[in-house]
Amino acid sequence: MANIHSQKKRILRSERERLENRQYTSAIKTYFRRLESTMQSGGDTATADAEHRELQSTIDKAVKRGAMHKNTGARRKARAAHLRAGSPS
Repeated sequence: MANIHSQKKRILRSERERLENRQYTSAIKTYFRRLESTMQSGGDTATADAEHRELQSTIDKAVKRGAMHKNTGARRKARAAHLRAGSPS
């Protein structure tokens, strides 16, 4: 543990930020899995559209916040769009 007061605060802050970033990435993985299962089960388009919209929104928020690099976000959104269109990949 650090001895300097500001460094102690920085350690606590970085841990809090790390957990927030993990919440974003975990939510993105969850929404992607939901979209995948909806598409594989041949579910209705309304559910798939809702899942896709929620996934894109979460990715955009994570990129804006800095939890995810913008190219990673773009790649994940592209993969989700391919999945939503019915293409494998």
